[in-house]
Parts: sequence; C-alpha cells; structure tokens
Amino acid sequence: MLSCSSGSSILNGFFSKAVFIKPNYNYNYNKLCIIIRSSMNMNSHAFAGNPIKSRTPKPCEPVSPQSALKTLRTLLSTNSQIISDDDFFKILPFRKGKPLTGSTTIGLKWHLGWLSLSDCKSYLEKSQVVLTDDSLVYLGCQNEDGVDFVYWGIDVSDASGLVSQLGAIQFCFVELRTLMVATDWSDSKAMSQLAIAGHGRALVEWHNTARFCGYCGSKTVPIEAGRRKQCSNDSCNKRIYPRVDPVVIMLVIDKENDRALLGRQSRFVPRMWSCLAGFIEPGESLEEAVRRETWEETGIEVGDVVYHSSQPWPVGPSSMPCQLMIGFFAYAKTLEITVDKEELEDAKWHNREDVKKALTFAEYKKAQMTTAAKVEQMCKGVGKGQNLSSDFNVESGELASMFIPAPFAIAHHLISSWVNHDQQQPHPKQPATGSLSNL
Repeated sequence: MLSCSSGSSILNGFFSKAVFIKPNYNYNYNKLCIIIRSSMNMNSHAFAGNPIKSRTPKPCEPVSPQSALKTLRTLLSTNSQIISDDDFFKILPFRKGKPLTGSTTIGLKWHLGWLSLSDCKSYLEKSQVVLTDDSLVYLGCQNEDGVDFVYWGIDVSDASGLVSQLGAIQFCFVELRTLMVATDWSDSKAMSQLAIAGHGRALVEWHNTARFCGYCGSKTVPIEAGRRKQCSNDSCNKRIYPRVDPVVIMLVIDKENDRALLGRQSRFVPRMWSCLAGFIEPGESLEEAVRRETWEETGIEVGDVVYHSSQPWPVGPSSMPCQLMIGFFAYAKTLEITVDKEELEDAKWHNREDVKKALTFAEYKKAQMTTAAKVEQMCKGVGKGQNLSSDFNVESGELASMFIPAPFAIAHHLISSWVNHDQQQPHPKQPATGSLSNL
C-alpha cells in the first residue's frame, strides 16, 4: 500500500495541470517560506486536536456520556418543544458519511451545521423518522463561555426529505474529503471543526458497519451513549469497540547520498509522488511493519526506524472508518530498487534539491481557497453536480517535474521535515537491527 495522502480526488484535476513557475526567486522564495511555515506551524495534523475530546468526564459530571444519556432520554420522552436543557445539546447530522455544513461569505469559511435537539427532532419528524436515544452517538463535551455543551452525532441517511429542508436554510451535506481540502490549515478553529467532523464520521460509519456481532451474528445494540456496541444475544453478550486500522507511513532515507525514496501508484495524478505506507499485520511491531512494507514494495532493506508523528485519517472507505497513520523516518541499508508492480507503478530515489523544488509548488493555497468557494456555492444550492476540480485555473509556466501531497496529509510533513533537516537522526551506536523512537 502506498500512501497517496493527498486525501482527495478533488485535487486531481487541479494538480494534473500543476505548473512550476520559473524562478523569479524573490517571489517564489517568499511563497515557499509561507507554505513551509504554515504547514510546520500547525498545532497538530489535520483531524487531530479535537477540542471536544480533550478529556473524558467522570460519570458523576452532567456532561459525561452516562449523565448526558439520562438527560437525553428524559428530553425525548417529553412532548414539550421547549426545554431548558435542550439548548445545551448540539447535534451534527451525517448523511452517507457527509457532515452537515454551512458556509460564510466573509473569508470563505465553512462551519459545521449543528442543530439543537428540538430542531433535529422536528426536521426528522417531517421526514417520518422518529428520533431515539439509540440513534445518537456521544461525541464529547466542551465549555464555551462558562456554559457546558454536549455534542452528538446522528446518521440521517434514511431521512430523504432532510436535504431539501436543510437546504432551505443554506445547509448541505459535504464530503469530508472536500472539507479537508477547503480547510485553511493555518486556522486553528477551522482545524478543530475538521477534527470534530472526522471523529463524528468515524463513529457514525462504524455504527453502520457493526450492525451484527462478529462472534454469533446477532444484532448489536449501542451502549455507553453510542461509544460502544454490544451483542443482543444474552448467551454471547460481546462488547464491540470502535474500529481503528493502524497504518505505518514512512519516508525512506538514503543518508549517505542525501536522497529520499518516494513512490507512486497508477491511480495517482501525473507527477505526484508520496511516501510508502502499509497496514500493520497481527503480531508485528511498528518498526517491523515499516521494514516489511518497504521490502515488499521496493526491495529496499531498512535498518533504523525513527518515529515522527501520527495522524487520524477518517476519510477512507466506510469499511475502514478510521485509519491511524503512524509516521516514521526509515534509514535504508540497501539502495537497489525492485518495484512490486502489484503495489506500485514506480519508486525512485529523489535528491533533496529536487524535493525542495517540489515544495515550492505553491498551488496548495489556491486549491484550498477554490474548494472553499465551491463549498459556499454548494451550501447556497449553486452549481450542484459540478466537478469541484473543473474550475481550477493555474498560472502558465513550465510544468513541475514532481509534486507531493498537500499540508493536510502527514506525508507532506514527513517530506518537508526531511527537506528542512528536521528529522531525528539515529544514534551512531544504534545497531542496524534496532529501532529508535522519539515517542
């Protein structure tokens, strides 16, 4: 498995026409510095840093999953449309994995479409769907201006009339990948919103894929406010936990020749290169997975392995609602490449200067702003059905020889860290078969 890590086909039409402007160095150097600074100064990776999951409340607290569920059941059992506690519950609907989204014209910033409990109940009733406590998933809590709020997610894919109802107030359901590209990665508030949406999608999609017990085949029921599921068969009674698929992603480095190994898959757009990656197999360590995947895909033997960082990746297929990308620098012991054509289209060593030049490709911000404008159009009901990449315009110039994933992907940060000499170097006394970590 090779990590595209660009995260979205939205960029395909854009990056396939990408150009590298010939060196007006005063201009391009400033552009480069802005890109590298903004990507390296992120507080956390995209989808990390979720503010409503910063701590787990104790069961006795009103905002804990247990207490919030009791309050929720009380609210839903009443016929009153206006209840004081209702305002403290915020609900984020998802439709086929897409979070409800709104957009503001000023600054072209999207925001999540939170609904109050009474509004959510009302909208669903108009679509002949009954809101129950089992349909809601506890996402977390946060204190805002001295007031505690509890956040929930809900799958409304079966509520067919909801799209038009919410469209009337300029809300729409937007692919999480689209929101990822549209997010200004230098805006901490926007990154927090993206992290919440990613967490919500992962939990909601997990509920949809864990409808039946893997042990006995009986139906499962949500417990602990939707944070877990349990088999309904009393003789089985197995607990089921949200699925996380760990993936190692590594930048393989030829230290002596100052080169990095990058690969590409046939599904990549032309000239795009990224880090190698692969799923961890049962019974192996992270370091072993790095070495095995590198050997299987490229025939390169790896010695020292150094941890860099990790990133939640909830934009994969619904069958894998949340991957965890665990990033490493891997130091090559051999240099001859033998590509596994079933895994990769190609793999090559790239010197530092060539990769640095790829980082000067400054169209990431343009892609972000253009996609943000498209999200605004979608929320206003304008241009639906258009290809979001169709209107990307690029400046004329010489085609870039290569480019790498954008700053919302961990691959970008692995590569830019190496380019800027920020990676942790292995200790010279470390045996080649050992592993290093700055965990």
